[in-house]
Amino acid sequence: MRKAILVWIAVVGIANLFVGIHGCGSSGNRDTKFQQYYAQGQQLYEQHCSNCHQKDGRGLGLVYPPLAQSDYMDKDIDHVLCLMKYGLSGEIVVNGKAFNKEMKGVFSLTDLEVAEIATYIYNNWERDQGIIDISDVTKAHQKCDN
Repeated sequence: MRKAILVWIAVVGIANLFVGIHGCGSSGNRDTKFQQYYAQGQQLYEQHCSNCHQKDGRGLGLVYPPLAQSDYMDKDIDHVLCLMKYGLSGEIVVNGKAFNKEMKGVFSLTDLEVAEIATYIYNNWERDQGIIDISDVTKAHQKCDN
Protein backbone atom coordinates (compact mmCIF):
# COMPACT_ATOMS: atom_id res chain seq x y z
CA MET A 1 0.00 0.00 0.00
CA ARG A 2 2.78 2.41 0.95
CA LYS A 3 4.57 1.67 -2.32
CA ALA A 4 1.38 2.44 -4.28
CA ILE A 5 1.03 5.78 -2.49
CA LEU A 6 4.65 6.69 -3.24
CA VAL A 7 4.17 5.77 -6.89
CA TRP A 8 1.01 7.91 -7.01
CA ILE A 9 2.82 10.88 -5.47
CA ALA A 10 5.65 10.49 -8.00
CA VAL A 11 3.21 10.33 -10.93
CA VAL A 12 1.34 13.42 -9.75
CA GLY A 13 4.62 15.26 -9.17
CA ILE A 14 5.89 14.43 -12.66
CA ALA A 15 2.58 15.46 -14.19
CA ASN A 16 2.69 18.80 -12.36
CA LEU A 17 6.29 19.33 -13.43
CA PHE A 18 5.35 18.60 -17.05
CA VAL A 19 2.44 21.03 -16.92
CA GLY A 20 4.63 23.72 -15.37
CA ILE A 21 7.39 23.33 -17.96
CA HIS A 22 5.04 23.36 -20.92
CA GLY A 23 2.98 26.33 -19.85
CA CYS A 24 -0.34 24.55 -19.49
CA GLY A 25 -0.78 25.72 -15.92
CA SER A 26 -3.14 28.50 -14.97
CA SER A 27 -0.74 31.31 -15.95
CA GLY A 28 0.17 29.79 -19.32
CA ASN A 29 -3.24 28.45 -20.26
CA ARG A 30 -4.50 29.77 -23.57
CA ASP A 31 -7.97 29.37 -24.99
CA THR A 32 -8.81 27.37 -28.08
CA LYS A 33 -8.97 30.44 -30.33
CA PHE A 34 -5.45 31.49 -29.33
CA GLN A 35 -4.14 27.98 -29.90
CA GLN A 36 -5.76 27.85 -33.37
CA TYR A 37 -4.39 31.28 -34.33
CA TYR A 38 -0.94 30.36 -33.07
CA ALA A 39 -0.78 26.98 -34.85
CA GLN A 40 -2.10 28.34 -38.14
CA GLY A 41 0.14 31.40 -37.77
CA GLN A 42 3.19 29.20 -37.45
CA GLN A 43 2.32 27.39 -40.68
CA LEU A 44 1.69 30.67 -42.50
CA TYR A 45 4.89 32.20 -41.11
CA GLU A 46 6.90 29.24 -42.35
CA GLN A 47 5.21 29.50 -45.76
CA HIS A 48 5.41 33.26 -46.31
CA CYS A 49 8.00 34.76 -43.93
CA SER A 50 10.66 32.31 -42.81
CA ASN A 51 12.56 32.25 -46.08
CA CYS A 52 13.80 35.77 -45.32
CA HIS A 53 13.35 36.20 -41.57
CA GLN A 54 14.35 32.58 -40.90
CA LYS A 55 12.44 29.97 -38.98
CA ASP A 56 14.02 31.11 -35.71
CA GLY A 57 13.16 34.78 -36.41
CA ARG A 58 16.79 35.91 -36.40
CA GLY A 59 16.77 37.32 -39.93
CA LEU A 60 19.61 36.95 -42.40
CA GLY A 61 22.66 39.05 -41.61
CA LEU A 62 22.24 42.65 -42.73
CA VAL A 63 19.95 41.61 -45.59
CA TYR A 64 16.73 40.71 -43.75
CA PRO A 65 16.06 42.04 -40.25
CA PRO A 66 15.31 39.85 -37.25
CA LEU A 67 11.86 39.52 -35.78
CA ALA A 68 13.17 37.90 -32.62
CA GLN A 69 14.15 40.53 -30.05
CA SER A 70 13.32 43.26 -32.60
CA ASP A 71 12.81 46.75 -31.23
CA TYR A 72 11.19 47.68 -34.57
CA MET A 73 8.39 45.15 -34.07
CA ASP A 74 7.76 46.30 -30.53
CA LYS A 75 7.36 49.99 -31.44
CA ASP A 76 4.17 49.84 -33.51
CA ILE A 77 2.19 46.63 -33.93
CA ASP A 78 -0.31 48.28 -36.30
CA HIS A 79 2.54 49.26 -38.64
CA VAL A 80 3.82 45.67 -38.61
CA LEU A 81 0.31 44.40 -39.44
CA CYS A 82 0.27 46.75 -42.44
CA LEU A 83 3.66 45.80 -43.79
CA MET A 84 2.85 42.08 -43.62
CA LYS A 85 0.19 42.63 -46.26
CA TYR A 86 1.41 45.70 -48.14
CA GLY A 87 5.18 45.46 -47.82
CA LEU A 88 7.82 48.03 -47.03
CA SER A 89 10.48 49.90 -48.95
CA GLY A 90 13.19 52.24 -47.79
CA GLU A 91 15.61 52.04 -44.95
CA ILE A 92 14.57 50.87 -41.51
CA VAL A 93 16.64 50.54 -38.36
CA VAL A 94 16.26 47.41 -36.27
CA ASN A 95 18.22 47.07 -33.05
CA GLY A 96 20.55 49.85 -34.20
CA LYS A 97 21.33 48.25 -37.58
CA ALA A 98 20.16 49.65 -40.92
CA PHE A 99 18.29 47.46 -43.41
CA ASN A 100 17.36 48.69 -46.87
CA LYS A 101 16.01 45.68 -48.75
CA GLU A 102 12.46 45.98 -50.01
CA MET A 103 10.00 43.68 -48.30
CA LYS A 104 7.29 42.54 -50.65
CA GLY A 105 3.96 42.31 -48.91
CA VAL A 106 1.71 39.33 -49.32
CA PHE A 107 -1.40 41.08 -50.61
CA SER A 108 -3.27 37.79 -50.88
CA LEU A 109 -3.24 37.35 -47.09
CA THR A 110 -6.64 37.81 -45.50
CA ASP A 111 -7.04 39.80 -42.30
CA LEU A 112 -7.51 36.49 -40.49
CA GLU A 113 -4.24 35.13 -41.86
CA VAL A 114 -2.39 38.31 -40.88
CA ALA A 115 -3.90 37.98 -37.37
CA GLU A 116 -2.73 34.38 -37.19
CA ILE A 117 0.83 35.22 -38.28
CA ALA A 118 0.90 38.16 -35.88
CA THR A 119 -0.33 35.98 -33.02
CA TYR A 120 2.50 33.57 -33.78
CA ILE A 121 5.31 36.15 -34.03
CA TYR A 122 4.09 38.24 -31.08
CA ASN A 123 3.98 35.16 -28.85
CA ASN A 124 7.34 33.76 -29.77
CA TRP A 125 10.97 34.72 -29.20
CA GLU A 126 10.44 36.02 -25.66
CA ARG A 127 7.17 37.83 -26.41
CA ASP A 128 3.81 37.17 -24.78
CA GLN A 129 1.40 39.59 -26.45
CA GLY A 130 -1.61 37.28 -26.45
CA ILE A 131 -3.96 36.92 -29.37
CA ILE A 132 -3.89 39.48 -32.15
CA ASP A 133 -7.53 39.37 -33.16
CA ILE A 134 -8.84 39.75 -36.70
CA SER A 135 -10.65 42.93 -35.58
CA ASP A 136 -7.27 44.43 -34.58
CA VAL A 137 -5.90 43.67 -38.04
CA THR A 138 -8.95 45.07 -39.82
CA LYS A 139 -8.65 48.34 -37.86
CA ALA A 140 -4.91 48.56 -38.56
CA HIS A 141 -5.37 47.85 -42.27
CA GLN A 142 -7.91 50.68 -42.53
CA LYS A 143 -5.12 53.08 -41.47
CA CYS A 144 -2.30 51.70 -43.66
CA ASP A 145 -0.40 53.99 -46.03
CA ASN A 146 -0.46 51.62 -48.98
